[in-house]
Amino acid sequence: MRLLDEQILSDLERLRHQALYRRMRTIESEHGARIDYQGRSMLMLASNNYLGLASHPALKRAAIAAAERFGTGTGASRLIAGNLKVLDDLEARIAQFKGVEAALVFGSGYLANLGTIPALAGAQDVILSDELNHASLIDGCRLARAQVMVYRHCDCDHLKAMLKRASGARRRLIVTDSVFSMDGDVAPLPDIVELARRHDAAVMIDEAHAVGVLGPNGAGLVSAHGLEREIDIQMGTLSKALGSYGAYVAGSRTLIDFLINRARSFVFTTGLPPASAAAASAAIDLVEAEPERIKRLWDNGCYLRQRLVELGFKLGASATPILPVMVGDAQPALDLADALLRRNIFVLAIRPPTVPDGTARLRVTPTAEHTRADLEQATAAFAAAGRETNLIR
Repeated sequence: MRLLDEQILSDLERLRHQALYRRMRTIESEHGARIDYQGRSMLMLASNNYLGLASHPALKRAAIAAAERFGTGTGASRLIAGNLKVLDDLEARIAQFKGVEAALVFGSGYLANLGTIPALAGAQDVILSDELNHASLIDGCRLARAQVMVYRHCDCDHLKAMLKRASGARRRLIVTDSVFSMDGDVAPLPDIVELARRHDAAVMIDEAHAVGVLGPNGAGLVSAHGLEREIDIQMGTLSKALGSYGAYVAGSRTLIDFLINRARSFVFTTGLPPASAAAASAAIDLVEAEPERIKRLWDNGCYLRQRLVELGFKLGASATPILPVMVGDAQPALDLADALLRRNIFVLAIRPPTVPDGTARLRVTPTAEHTRADLEQATAAFAAAGRETNLIR
């Protein structure tokens, strides 16, 4: 065995002992309310496909047409030879959807955050980051040369105190998720904006789990509060409610021109595949044209939340269709997920370091495509699995 393999094998064994070992599960069908897994039909309650668009015929048609016209790849970074018209069209559509001047498409949400934050914050600056921000925001802060201050989750009093301490910085940048993906709660955006005004701070918000879920026509939390002119940087993904792949940053024309020149994860990355770009544009059209999808998503989330609470499960502070079934330790969370899998419910345990120690959970996500019969099936399975694992009576 190679030396490196010997060294990391012990690390893997430690993860297994701590119930933190991860492995991939192969799905054998398209992504929908139900999926095929290990030859069985299962109810999917673990995805970010909130509106059920990942397998929508309109997105498939758009992707096929784009591949036939533009091919399967862009062939280069956008600044060299990879700036296909389908990408320009997508950026214009995103800007219109988000109510801003311009947008820039990245290969993923991780790349968007890793490129944007270090481009905007340097050695003379301070970044103020919510303690439960997504890993990509955290890593973007780490890559920046700025001082990073972490404020308590959604605690505007703590944020205010930190802004006062950062008064001498050249630039103050507040960075937060809008919907926190593992807890389902929502940032106090109006209060954050008010603090930013008072302390001459810029605000960057990650709308990954808010687009297609919140706001008029599903445009996100910023739109829900009518704060398009108050938020400096809006980041979002194309891979969750929009059912495609990739991400964007939206804001002023000046911001986008700056990122084109300074965001390393944009400058040095091949452009988004044409099929993904076209599918994302088609998804935005659907979200705006069919607001009933968002209503179904919320109706399903509210219904399943009520049923799970009635069974005795605790769902934390969730205020969205993301339902975190709180367990605590990693092994009991794994046991509950396995018990559900045996009952044809596909939902996985979320464990550290994705969430803080002692807060392992099952992240349950009903979608707009689930029927009431699906949710009743899920309720019955949770009741049986919860009793089997002694998490409920």
